[in-house]
Amino acid sequence: MNSSQQPRPARLAVGVVGAGRVGPALARALQQAGHRPVAVSGVSDASVRRAARMLPDVPLVPPAQVLELADLVLLTVPDDALPSLVEGLAETGAIRPGQLLVHTSGRYGTAVLDPARRAGGLPLALHPAMTFTGTEVDVQRLAGCSFGVTAPEELRLAAEALVIEMGGEPEWIAEESRPLYHAALALGANHLVTLVAQSMELLHKAGVEHPDRMLGPLLGAALDNALRSGDGALTGPVARGDAGTVAAHVSELRRHAPGTVAGYLAMARTTADRALAHGLLKPELAEDLLGVLADDAGPGTAAGTGGGDQ
Repeated sequence: MNSSQQPRPARLAVGVVGAGRVGPALARALQQAGHRPVAVSGVSDASVRRAARMLPDVPLVPPAQVLELADLVLLTVPDDALPSLVEGLAETGAIRPGQLLVHTSGRYGTAVLDPARRAGGLPLALHPAMTFTGTEVDVQRLAGCSFGVTAPEELRLAAEALVIEMGGEPEWIAEESRPLYHAALALGANHLVTLVAQSMELLHKAGVEHPDRMLGPLLGAALDNALRSGDGALTGPVARGDAGTVAAHVSELRRHAPGTVAGYLAMARTTADRALAHGLLKPELAEDLLGVLADDAGPGTAAGTGGGDQ
């Protein structure tokens, strides 16, 4: 890395374009590491309030002025808005040679920053593998958080330094692997929220007064076991091949929460396939189970099977 591309690990002027949940939190983390937030842009009322709360005394200015003031610019806008934002900034001449341009999209690597690179900008893709709330707790959660990092070889040390200064751990992701990497995180984290929310709703319908208290220890243990043992942690009626119990589940869900049936069947079929492949589900039990989980299993089929076995 030549001297023009080597960022000084301390005292960079930091700007944020897009005051969503991520940008202000990363700017605060960089501030705690000795950098200096100098400007932030935001459009919605929520963004303006968030910027004022997370980055007090930092002026709210248009994106072009953020780039004018900052050495390091965090481009923290939604994935679909990122390409047009970068192109627009490059076309208006807002990008300065030697300026660090950092986006936080999981989907993209550094190719999306090519217009900035052609204008002399230094491109980095630093995606925190974390869910954000838009509050102070986000800064604390960055401690030990993995970042999916993609950068040119000459900027590798700069990318690592910034991630470490924010309290994170860099994990290198190849440019061509970014979409798969992001899909993996979305499959785990985003769908987990949906599953937990549905589970809490069903427990509430079943009369449980505090679904969160009931689920907390169970889901914590399940997550810990899954991270330690992978498919070896599979348990429950699908992994055991209890077709009657699964049929009863489907019957009850059709009656009380029909919107959850498709997701239950899809996850149960995937669980059955993985349990079979890893020798946890006995083949002789799989046939009846997969019959219950078949795509064309209607309300009568599931209810009839469940009624006979319960």
